[in-house]
Amino acid sequence: MVPPLTPSSAEAAPEPLFGSRRAKPGSAGGGRRQVNTSNRGSLLIRPLERKDWPAVKAIYEQGIAGGDATFESEAPSWDEWNRSHLEGHRVVALEDGEVVGWAALAPVSERCVYGGVTEDSVYVADDSQGRGIGRALLTELVARAERDGIWTIQAGIFPENEASIELHRRCGFRVVGIRERLGQHHGAWRDVVLMERRSP
Repeated sequence: MVPPLTPSSAEAAPEPLFGSRRAKPGSAGGGRRQVNTSNRGSLLIRPLERKDWPAVKAIYEQGIAGGDATFESEAPSWDEWNRSHLEGHRVVALEDGEVVGWAALAPVSERCVYGGVTEDSVYVADDSQGRGIGRALLTELVARAERDGIWTIQAGIFPENEASIELHRRCGFRVVGIRERLGQHHGAWRDVVLMERRSP
């Protein structure tokens, strides 16, 4: 998703209120889940591991190339990505052992008061879109966030990315507003729709 606060990646919070960036024993950080998707068999959702990075990066690069997923012009290194995303809140979707999508949460601020506020990223491989994989990934992120005391997940999405906006609506997000001309992308000013989901 497009970063909702700045066109660059969110900075990692050193000590969020919901705990450290490392998953707690018995918390949402572990476990696998089978999900049924349309047109294919079951989908496996499991925690994202270091070995998944080549596939995760390739899917991210597909989103960048599409032009409506992010302000970023290139995918980061594993170390950069790993530092900026919360452990225990990063998952992949696999079909027949192949990574076909990923999702993760990143803190929005280093300030302690925003310790339970995160932003999401959800990416699905081009040839696997439209079959419920994004919804399965985002649903898993929401469940993990609620178990770990994260009270807000937000997303910044280009208005042209209607599929992502609809995905977030179906997962309980609401439109907060539109940040007009938030940043330049390939020489053009782009608006960003800010969405959020608050825990009950």
